[in-house]
Amino acid sequence: MRTYLDLLRSVRETGEQRSDRTGTGTLGLFGAQLRFDLSQGFPLVSTKKIHLRSVIQELLWFIAGSTDNAWLHERGVTIWDEWATAEKCARFGRAPGDLGPIYGHQWRNFGASRREDGSYAKDGCDQLSALIASIRENPFGRRHIVTGWNPREIDAVALPPCHTLFQFHVSTSGRLSCQLYQRSADLFLGVPFNIACYALLTQMIAQVCQLTAGDFVHSFGDVHIYLNHVEQVDLQLSREPRALPALRLNPAVTDLFAFRYEDIAVENYAPHPAISATVAV
Repeated sequence: MRTYLDLLRSVRETGEQRSDRTGTGTLGLFGAQLRFDLSQGFPLVSTKKIHLRSVIQELLWFIAGSTDNAWLHERGVTIWDEWATAEKCARFGRAPGDLGPIYGHQWRNFGASRREDGSYAKDGCDQLSALIASIRENPFGRRHIVTGWNPREIDAVALPPCHTLFQFHVSTSGRLSCQLYQRSADLFLGVPFNIACYALLTQMIAQVCQLTAGDFVHSFGDVHIYLNHVEQVDLQLSREPRALPALRLNPAVTDLFAFRYEDIAVENYAPHPAISATVAV
């Protein structure tokens, strides 16, 4: 994870300070890229403890097409609470906890018709199912793409997608790689989750498509450190990274939509202690 730490240090030392939507202020750069060879271990940040349950359950929530925060709460995950309050949901005429057309909706029901009551018909594009079919039927194609960015719906949610588009590539040796484009990246709090999420998704899809995991490439637009995270960043950068853990998936699972929390395990993760920080909303 030294590449992540190098980027964190670069933004800390050379990032441009400016105001932002949240009123917190950031140090930021525009345009960066990280690459992780998934055969070398699972890229989970070790210079602070990452809450694995949240990473795994959030991804399963996306894959299920759910946008209801209650699904996460039932599984002990609270990372979307700040955007699921009664006040924020009421702005869009939705009940508390209904996050609207965020990631799960876009991945599984893109472009769906909106009913009069604000709910969505199941008539959109199931991008994930199409992706799996595309990789299996035409592995060397260049259209293995899922987008979370729907211009017609970015004003219908409290937080438009930050990780906006991802593309898969199959090598002639049968390695499946993924590149993510992230328009806005909270480098201290959010990015470690994003890296783990997409590394996990890549390995899950590789398994169900009978491929081996290749690289995860993480491309950024605006990559930033919030000014109220600077002290925490300095603490993290003072720590030495530890060996990468290993990801173990239940080999019996051959359907992406059949994965459950119990089918996913990360072994030999020995991080430094967690570092608390306030999320900018």
